Amino acid sequence: MKMTIFAGALIALPLAACGSDAGEADDALVAIPESLAPFGDGYPASGDPCRQLGESAATSNYLDDSALLVGCPSEVSADALGGTVVGNIDGVRLVSVPMGDANAMMGENGPPPPPDSVSTDALVPGTKYHATTSLSCGFDGKPPTQQCDAGVIRNWDDDGTNLVEVTRPDGSKRALFFTGTTPTGADSSQADGSAGWDFDVSRNGDMVTIKFGPETYVVVDALIEGG
Repeated sequence: MKMTIFAGALIALPLAACGSDAGEADDALVAIPESLAPFGDGYPASGDPCRQLGESAATSNYLDDSALLVGCPSEVSADALGGTVVGNIDGVRLVSVPMGDANAMMGENGPPPPPDSVSTDALVPGTKYHATTSLSCGFDGKPPTQQCDAGVIRNWDDDGTNLVEVTRPDGSKRALFFTGTTPTGADSSQADGSAGWDFDVSRNGDMVTIKFGPETYVVVDALIEGG
């Protein structure tokens, strides 16, 4: 909130100017906590103050399959996204950005379009994914004998990262990040106790097994590559 105290006509303008500078600097004042499961290095472009948010106890009520959930550290950065502010947690504005708007924003402010094979990759109707599948998974340190629904968003970030989102038995989601078909990490948060979990990878032909703490996921290359 900006508050200007008018002590006289001569100082009114300088005070207003200082208030404007403070508003522009708000981005540096509020950190996006791990409890919101932030990932990526900026949204919509690398280095931007907002970050996309994953699923956690704090964000689960705000997630929407037809929109991205983005956390912004100030009103200025939230307004710039053009989405709808749906909440405010610890000073972080939660902005719901419809998938169509998100794609348009990435096209305007992001890097050049990806190769035709990616840019023409159609979405599965009614989803945000380029492909969906059922993959082997295991929890509580058990072998991956269960089946979990999963979907891939190819080239979802401006650095070419592929995102595989797995729906766990309790309905929550785990995001797995890939460079090409090589796993590079998973989303984690203090809320579900996954912060600091080990991330291990092993490969057998065209299948890669990811062990993230007590969770295990088996991802086939074809899910990411398509075809």
